[in-house]
Amino acid sequence: MSLFLQQLANGVALGSAYAIFAVGFGLLFANLGLLNVAMGSFATIGAVAGHWVVESWGVPWPVAIPAACLAGAVVGLVVDRVAFEPLRRRREASALSPIISSIAVWIILDGLVVLLTDAQPVYFRLDELPTGAVRLGSVTVAQIELLTIVLAALLTAGLYVFLHRNAFGMAIRAVSYRPRSAVLSGVRPQSVIIATTLVAGAMVGLSGALVGLTSNNITLGLGQGLFLKGFVAVIVGGYGDVRGAALGGLLIGVTEVLAAQYVSNSFRDVISMGLLIVILVLRPQGILGSREAIVRA
Repeated sequence: MSLFLQQLANGVALGSAYAIFAVGFGLLFANLGLLNVAMGSFATIGAVAGHWVVESWGVPWPVAIPAACLAGAVVGLVVDRVAFEPLRRRREASALSPIISSIAVWIILDGLVVLLTDAQPVYFRLDELPTGAVRLGSVTVAQIELLTIVLAALLTAGLYVFLHRNAFGMAIRAVSYRPRSAVLSGVRPQSVIIATTLVAGAMVGLSGALVGLTSNNITLGLGQGLFLKGFVAVIVGGYGDVRGAALGGLLIGVTEVLAAQYVSNSFRDVISMGLLIVILVLRPQGILGSREAIVRA
């Protein structure tokens, strides 16, 4: 039983990192209708930026977190202004144009990461990493894992309240639901797009830094893995609901860890993808999603 509880805690910690990415990705996907496949690269750049700040400035590891958030937000905004905003202004642009553009951005950003890292994995020195742990009975949770869990809970709750209780948050939802009506009501779409892009980029960059600090292995695969699991989390949890995206991330993380422990590490991804298929068959709108969200998508 102690082994199960320990692995469950490990799964929640992993799922919390997926949840943070999924909430950021889902915010952009649901509110702007933008399937940006380059967001995995935002996470990698966030992790690399956090590592660079710690290594170059000799500051403690917590500084890597705001640095990663800033890097993710800046990259997200620049990419939106360069690659997506011109397409929004062109009525003749096809529905596939933003996806194709995001693929090109993905390749470009991954090439940038290769240049920055000399195509080698990036590691923190052992004395730079958090070493503390919290023991709850027979379960031990590393300091960085506990921080990941707490941040995932706070960010999800805070963003949900912001979107449903704050005037600007409701404006974001209004633009995603009925853009023309929102404009007639005095909402400025450009302000909504910029704010959404910044928040989404910051959360994705944060997830990259947390995974990098936890695994101490920053590669291109870090962002690619987060994008795959984050995308699945949004679909599993429910399109258009930040709580659903977080729940989906937690389910995938717990499923992966328990599958690796009790089935086979080689089949962890197979089982998590199988979970996606089962949920899509039984509840196409996701666990917390609504059919209305699917129609709008």
